[in-house]
Amino acid sequence: MTHDALVIIPTYNERENLERIVARVRAASAGLHVLVVDDGSPDGTGELADGLAARHAEVHVLHRTAKEGLGAAYIAGFAWGLERGYARLVEMDADGSHHPEDLPRLLALLDENDLALGSRWVPGGAVENWPLRRRLLSRGGNLYTRLALGIAVKDATGGFRAFRSEALRRIDLRSVESQGYCFQVDLLWRALERGLTVVEMPIVFTERVHGESKMSGSIVRESLAKVTLWGIRRRIGEVREVFLHHRRLPSVRARYHRAAEG
Repeated sequence: MTHDALVIIPTYNERENLERIVARVRAASAGLHVLVVDDGSPDGTGELADGLAARHAEVHVLHRTAKEGLGAAYIAGFAWGLERGYARLVEMDADGSHHPEDLPRLLALLDENDLALGSRWVPGGAVENWPLRRRLLSRGGNLYTRLALGIAVKDATGGFRAFRSEALRRIDLRSVESQGYCFQVDLLWRALERGLTVVEMPIVFTERVHGESKMSGSIVRESLAKVTLWGIRRRIGEVREVFLHHRRLPSVRARYHRAAEG
């Protein structure tokens, strides 16, 4: 049986936010299912998720025994959803920064695209309750990513996005080891390399009210290092292609002359 859409919500110590965000997802559109991927939260988030699943048939829980990071949680959630035949899979934070009311618009874009991104940095997009430092960090990181990878996506680090199941199957998810912002860039880069169609939709991003942000300096450093490495590999590949192209030219000219002489 093919289901409609699965909204994957990774959690670690999100007890204050989870029930509210699940209720908003369920109210956003009929047919939406929710998968809470909990990394063994010590604050009881996993137990709360189990209670929600017991009351609502469209809510599911995947328990993991340790905090292994955002990327690993999403990979596990994708695998769970693909195994159960969901046609569309969504990444969304538990803290309310992504508005579930935007889900119908985001999912509708998959009618003609493989991947739809909720974007803070396209016209119509915005962030609420962010200090200037966070704004500059996000804008600067996305500018650096565009320049390093040669892509046009304005918000490559955003975590509110929807995939067609066929698109995820074309990405080698098993080899993805990135976390945090870098995980989002990694998935997007792989999608673009495989020729998948990507569209950005403006959203308003609201900073969390309850709980603590999972962003850390180590995640930022990982993102910078990996994007730089991917950019270098891209440049090396471009130089190699130019070199091979010029090496082929003499043989092409020789065949042309022989043909002309003949």
